[in-house]
Amino acid sequence: MVAALLLTLASAAPSATAEQTAPSDELQRAFADAAAEYRVPQSVLLGVSYLQSRWDGHGGAPSVTGGYGPMHLTDAATALAEAPHHSHGAEDARGDAARAPRTSDGTPVLERAALPARLKTLERAADLTGIPAEQLRTNTAANIRGGAALLADAQRKLGRAPGGSAADWYGAVARFSGADDTATATTYADDVFDVIRTGQDRTTDSGQRVSLRAQEGLRPDTSAVARLGLRTADRALTVCPVTVACEWIPAPYEPFGEGDYGNHDKANRPASQSVEYIVVHDTEATWDTTLQLVQDPEYVSWQYSLRSSDGHVAQHLRLQDVGWHAGNWYVNAKSIGLEHEGFLVSPDAWYTEAMYRSSARLVRYLAKRYDIPLDRQHIIGHDNVPGTLPSTIAGMHTDPGPFWDWAHYFTLLGRPFVPTAGPGASAVTIRPDYDRHQPVYTGCEKAGDTCAPHGSGAVRLHTAPDASAPLVKDIGLRPNGGDSTTGVNDTGARATTGQQYAVAERRGDWTAIWYLGQKAWFHNPRTEPTAVGARAALVTPREGLAQIPVYGRAYPEASAYPAGVPVQAVTPLPYKLLSGQRYVTGGSTPGEYYWATTFDASKHTVVRGKERYYEIQFGHRVAFVKASDVRVVRR
Repeated sequence: MVAALLLTLASAAPSATAEQTAPSDELQRAFADAAAEYRVPQSVLLGVSYLQSRWDGHGGAPSVTGGYGPMHLTDAATALAEAPHHSHGAEDARGDAARAPRTSDGTPVLERAALPARLKTLERAADLTGIPAEQLRTNTAANIRGGAALLADAQRKLGRAPGGSAADWYGAVARFSGADDTATATTYADDVFDVIRTGQDRTTDSGQRVSLRAQEGLRPDTSAVARLGLRTADRALTVCPVTVACEWIPAPYEPFGEGDYGNHDKANRPASQSVEYIVVHDTEATWDTTLQLVQDPEYVSWQYSLRSSDGHVAQHLRLQDVGWHAGNWYVNAKSIGLEHEGFLVSPDAWYTEAMYRSSARLVRYLAKRYDIPLDRQHIIGHDNVPGTLPSTIAGMHTDPGPFWDWAHYFTLLGRPFVPTAGPGASAVTIRPDYDRHQPVYTGCEKAGDTCAPHGSGAVRLHTAPDASAPLVKDIGLRPNGGDSTTGVNDTGARATTGQQYAVAERRGDWTAIWYLGQKAWFHNPRTEPTAVGARAALVTPREGLAQIPVYGRAYPEASAYPAGVPVQAVTPLPYKLLSGQRYVTGGSTPGEYYWATTFDASKHTVVRGKERYYEIQFGHRVAFVKASDVRVVRR
């Protein structure tokens, strides 16, 4: 059995025995049959399943916590996790050349112990139903029966007979979450009953339509939660909305070695520096592993971790302080990092609806607190963070990857991506239909091997308006001129949902955008568009400038540095923004550098210059240009 290590799902693939696509009404009927058999209100069964998986079966493949099928029955005892997220590649998560790189030399040593009950619900479902575990994993109807049996068992243990009104099942739903603290269990149950009150209707990944009729006046009896015997999580120091279950699990600030320390820096944000970004990561490790790592003073850090199974949140740093998570010190100093339990390279190791909802509530709350715009130049993935120098570009991380559903996430944020201009606009917002848009990716299991088909929010970019044309090149990733690939971790020719770009040309069903200093084409047919028109502020080189440099950080000019603080080089990346090209800007910012190389925080200094920069959507990653080099065009 494994505790700190759960699943190596980076290589998980759908089972060969997984149930094939069924007639369009079979899934709805399976919910009705299971609800009747175990006397669980059908609305409760559908609501729980929606929060677990949005009714998707994922072809029988497991989630990051070993959950199977529409009911996300967990069976996590059979595999181990690989090296964690910040141990991958050559990226220095701190991203500051003023200090030695904070990289790991391998997989940390982790403890082993018994799995918690929340990670072996499939075993319990097998005991209750008599259905073999393999069927619960691979057969959709069996999986739903297993979930219904678990709910009915939870209801009986609360001293209540199955049956009756949905309002009587709040306690059983809270128990089903598997949470060990009251706040998480009640938040989960609140979300399920919110789904029931509002209703849902969607087509699943197997092509079946499932509906849950809204019960607008439903008021559940919440009193049973007090009898679940759950702990009270310590949230005294957390900064979270009341609608999110948070607890305080601090990251250490400790000295060690000869003048070294970890695993973050003390600061005084936003008084010292504004917080401009929220960075979305996935952990590439499981929950217990993640918590052990962030509590290691010799590792790195981030502000929040989010658990896949129920959306539970752990906060590790005061928001005033700077975490070491993004691989770019400028971004770290001005951002909050959210690590989501997950594995980007396995399309069916999915991000649960419970986690999406908790994350969206937390981000909306933080964005309001720090006045952060809810757009894709400020709510960014780790894969959108630029390299600091030409030498660091290739080592930057690629999570949360092309299977993170940005469209759904921003809908939950209350900022869905909608057209803000007509079809002939000067800019576009990338917005393919996530479920139907399934470009080919490779390398999920082995280099070069084709990944299982899966919805994606990313469009692929070509050198000409033809699907057979080569992909555009990224000279930062491949200085020797190598081609971009369809690899799941190759961001060289990729534009992702919510990102905005200036239009360079249109031909028939193809649209060209300015991207990394070149014209990049993507398929955008009117009948099935992958982008919509957008009004946006654009930057272009000032008159008389044939080209201007592009930067990975917005550092101040040399004259701004006080005595005792070494001047940090303002080094261009190996790209050029050419005359006539335009790029969408997310706004301007002063050049800033946070000098923090000692454990004694009293010696830390914010250097702020007169030079201003514009953040732009330059490629898949954002970048910066000097305000003195550009003029702004509003279209």
